[in-house]
Amino acid sequence: MTNGKVLTAAECVKIIQSNNKVFIHSGVSAPQQLIKAMVERARELKGVNIYQIHTEGDCSYARPEFKDHFTVNNFFTGANMRAALSDITAHYIPIFLSEIPQLFNSRTIDLDVAMVQVSPPDKHGMCSLGPSVDISISAVRNAKFVVAQVNKKMPRTFGDGQIHISKIHAFTEVNEPIHCVPRGTSSEVEKAIGSNIASIVEDGATLQLGIGAIPNAVLEALSGHKDLGIHSEMFSDGVIDLYNKGAITGRFKKKHPGKIVSSFCIGSQQLYDFIDDNPEVLLLDCSYTNNTHIISQNPKVTAINGAMEVDLTGQVCADSIGSRIYSGVGGQMDFIRGASLSPGGKPIIALPSMTSKKTSKIVSQLKLGSGVVTTRAHVHYVVTEFGIANLHGLPIRERIKEMIRISHPEMREQLSREAYELFKFV
Repeated sequence: MTNGKVLTAAECVKIIQSNNKVFIHSGVSAPQQLIKAMVERARELKGVNIYQIHTEGDCSYARPEFKDHFTVNNFFTGANMRAALSDITAHYIPIFLSEIPQLFNSRTIDLDVAMVQVSPPDKHGMCSLGPSVDISISAVRNAKFVVAQVNKKMPRTFGDGQIHISKIHAFTEVNEPIHCVPRGTSSEVEKAIGSNIASIVEDGATLQLGIGAIPNAVLEALSGHKDLGIHSEMFSDGVIDLYNKGAITGRFKKKHPGKIVSSFCIGSQQLYDFIDDNPEVLLLDCSYTNNTHIISQNPKVTAINGAMEVDLTGQVCADSIGSRIYSGVGGQMDFIRGASLSPGGKPIIALPSMTSKKTSKIVSQLKLGSGVVTTRAHVHYVVTEFGIANLHGLPIRERIKEMIRISHPEMREQLSREAYELFKFV
């Protein structure tokens, strides 16, 4: 214990020992100074297992030269880890986001150290995990030791992400901006997808969206809607605009009416200012936000999720390009199933009809090595810029027709030929 003494980052990470299991705080909350100090100690350590979902910023611990010192286990990955996964210097653990906390709670993964970033303590001694509560709060509660980077610029959030300063075994102080992810502009294709989705979103619906151009395009197209609610695993800047326009009220939600509910946020400084000390926003443990039973109690849950490709029968690959891991299972199935069980719910898979290399994202067969994240039995709506296919309750023959209908016009003849070769009908 530090007994309140502020240490350097180098002193804090001395708590990490060889063969330890170490958790790194998620998303934009990844503690950059502690990570840097840990990497500087690499030659002193052997066999350290690191566990994380997507993190922003430095991940130099995954470089090949550190493979004997650090093994990185990813429940979900982003751009900064894809090369390491391709080089097999890091590992991917496929799992629903909702189930990860139980790995820590049950000691299936018995964490030695949780390395996090928190706000300074308030008058009650409580620090906040800020924008990233997700699986991080369960890691904090179960790790033998908690090491923290206390950042004056960390937003304080309401919900589950609270830890008393006395529970932190070693901490250092920093005063640096939270990692920002700027909002991009939507292309014409993405705007068309957003408009198609908005056409089936009802007033009073509870929304789940992720980050990226398509979710932003959906939100932009919803400005004329009323009494929308948010219950999501994450959200970004697009929600702020809709909230400020009065379209988001949450008044019909059964769980946390009036509140924007999520487990983490990624975006601009404007987003972090919006969530800071805002009682309208609750960031909760993802074993709760992504619990299918909880999700399904809200009305008209409209879950909007992406995909790498979808086959003609409705099988969704969302975590890989062939055998190359690109992201993760995440919360897609949690919310697709939750939405399908919600009164008036609409589970939606949204994707452009073509890749940037002009190959079809609607395919007769998934690429060799692809994982099926969402099965064809779970899929309801598939949306591209060319339309909406509702596959729910349709036989394979009709599904194929619907999927070809929303594919790119240049690909329809080829898809029809391939469908005939595979299924003997179109």
